[in-house]
Amino acid sequence: MIFWDLDGTLTDPKPGITDSVIKALHDLGLPAPSADDLEWVIGPALLWSFEKLGAPDPDAALDAYRKYYNHGGGMYDCTVYDGILPVLDDLSTRHKMSIATAKPHAYARKITAHFGLSKHMAHEFGPELDGTRNDKAELLAHALTITGDDPARCVMIGDRHYDLKAARANNMAFIAVDWGYGGQDDMSDADAHVKTPDELPGVIASLIG
Repeated sequence: MIFWDLDGTLTDPKPGITDSVIKALHDLGLPAPSADDLEWVIGPALLWSFEKLGAPDPDAALDAYRKYYNHGGGMYDCTVYDGILPVLDDLSTRHKMSIATAKPHAYARKITAHFGLSKHMAHEFGPELDGTRNDKAELLAHALTITGDDPARCVMIGDRHYDLKAARANNMAFIAVDWGYGGQDDMSDADAHVKTPDELPGVIASLIG
């Protein structure tokens, strides 16, 4: 089984996420960094990010964010990275694949359907809207209980150290992609690094067959 991170790995969600964060902070009368200074919020659970941004009530900030992200068009203000779709077409002929994202699955499923990604996925795992399984290691462990796959025959693909830690916590191989938002993360423990999507099939074959 191949487990894919979504934001920063399959899609570039920066415009929709950062704009929704900025608007949410403004709604609460809080200062907002620029979009370029908010790239670090792409990947982890947003509740944690609002805590780091100093929101006195992170839950209220998350509610404000979701107003813009879910109902204001931010959800679809993203793009699929160049080269991803043909790689998914190729890999789907040989491997089962699933999404494992820190984005609530209620949103992730809409995005993958909208951009033609869902047809390749056996399952789409993400936290509940109430924050259940915000921790990605817990999410990946839950995914394995659902799929029944042997982690030794699985690989996680992602762009952040949260993805790497989740894979390691579940005794799974990990491939780091260089096109996402983990540039400042320590990914030295990854089993492999890829610079472009077309490198993935060969690397995956070397790790899990």
